[in-house]
Amino acid sequence: MGRWARAKKAGVTEEVVDDLRREWARGEELAAVRIVEPLCRNMDRAREILEIKTGGLVVWTKGDIHFVYRGSNYQQNTNHSHYFVSDAQNMKHNVPTTQLEYGNEGEMLTNANSKADDAFQEKYQSICGQNDEEPVKGTLYEREVNRLLDSLGPRFVDWWWNTPLPVDADLLPEFVPGFKTPFRQCPPGVRPTLADEELTYLRKLAQPLPTHFALGRNTRLQGLAAAILKLWEKSLIAKIAVKVGIQNTNNEQMAWNLKHLTGGTVILRNKDFIILYRGKDFLPGGVAQTVIQREAQVHDEQVKEEEARLKAVDSLQMVGGLSSEESSVGTFREYQNFQADHVHGNTENSNTIIELEAEKHRLEKELKDQEWKLSILNKKIERSNQALAKLHNSWSPLEESADKELLTEEEKAMFRMIGRKMDGLVLLGRRGIFDGVIEEIHQHWKHKEVVKVITKQNQARQIMYTANLLEVETGGILIAVEKLPTSHSIILYRGKNYHRPEKSSSSNLLTKREALRRSIEVQRRGSMKYFARERQKSILELKRRLRYVARQIKYRTPRS
Repeated sequence: MGRWARAKKAGVTEEVVDDLRREWARGEELAAVRIVEPLCRNMDRAREILEIKTGGLVVWTKGDIHFVYRGSNYQQNTNHSHYFVSDAQNMKHNVPTTQLEYGNEGEMLTNANSKADDAFQEKYQSICGQNDEEPVKGTLYEREVNRLLDSLGPRFVDWWWNTPLPVDADLLPEFVPGFKTPFRQCPPGVRPTLADEELTYLRKLAQPLPTHFALGRNTRLQGLAAAILKLWEKSLIAKIAVKVGIQNTNNEQMAWNLKHLTGGTVILRNKDFIILYRGKDFLPGGVAQTVIQREAQVHDEQVKEEEARLKAVDSLQMVGGLSSEESSVGTFREYQNFQADHVHGNTENSNTIIELEAEKHRLEKELKDQEWKLSILNKKIERSNQALAKLHNSWSPLEESADKELLTEEEKAMFRMIGRKMDGLVLLGRRGIFDGVIEEIHQHWKHKEVVKVITKQNQARQIMYTANLLEVETGGILIAVEKLPTSHSIILYRGKNYHRPEKSSSSNLLTKREALRRSIEVQRRGSMKYFARERQKSILELKRRLRYVARQIKYRTPRS
């Protein structure tokens, strides 16, 4: 076969089906379809979708291509509808439901495609009757999940994973008459927000759950919100998949709309899924309605008690001639006056004081942590100083000789020119000067009078200290210190009366291993001192902010 149809990311769409039937209309018995992501992850599901939508039979699969046979009784220019008994339930899922119960108020969600129910019942009544006679398939969990999803809306046939098929949220109604965000009330003593451990637990709980909805539009999600509220009565979590291949999908806008319509909590959002948690303050429709009615009843009783008390006071004044001054002690009016005078009047100031107290507590805790970390750094710096002192005790540099050989300016200029042109050199690494460096310099002096030492140090004081130390330890003469593009070169002359030492390595210097330990310890101590200074600055800043917050609390606290 030289050509085939291509199923795009949206799956086996009507265009793909038309391409297949066009191939069959040309006289071809086979038509090929190439499956792409994400449907190619589950080729068995892709085969089922092709057989349901085209009425043909997949006879061979090679890689990501399905070959569909049109059938021996295929007829052109007819409405092809080959349905199988095993696919009757899947076709039933495609038919939009006419009603969806919302809450406990008996509101029904109407669908524009409700006329298809009668046609479905007439056309597939015999097939459904045969399914009832067949033995029950699937586990109890799968049957319950399918029953729950069937009650929420039509199923999404182009689902690219295994069954159960999610509900097609795009077929749910865009607007629901009388829809509003549900009433919520958190139980006493329960924090409404989620802790990190609770969030992690809910995400792990949502991972093995089946996908409940498949969504492809960003707005007009009242029907989906109503279905989610119904789902939350039996499940803590609503798992929504974002359809692939739909243009202009925005999962951030979807999550924002669903959060504000349902009042739930978004615990996960990415390009593939949106997971909503119903919240600790979620109340099912019947419970929420009962709570609202009970609160209204309590308020009405309080108003009636207040009216009865006022009537009794008026009657006593008329009979006994009592004072006309009314007492509100222990009455509902006293409670309302107290709320108006003290609670509502001081709400802003009280909230500000609470925020300042919380800020003070946070600053004190952070200051304590910073001081503890600074003490740990100081202890580490002290241990590093002791280790460096121990290494320095094993190093005894030589003293500078009083009888030094003198060179004229012409000789120094000549040796400097020779040193500049030299190709051989001695490179000082991070270990600095140790016995191996001195031995290498004497090896150079065995054949040449001048040696060039390269150092990567940047500070002039360190470079001059290294040059003088090399001059003393080797017994040579320092000619010059030259600046190179990325380093410095130290030129040393061995002297006219040079004699090669008996021992090539110096016993008064550090070994190679000890020099590396010293270099690491010096670098470690320098970084710790830097962080100690930065932490000290942070402590001073925290103390300043803490004094400012304490003054603000003292200024805003009312005097007794």
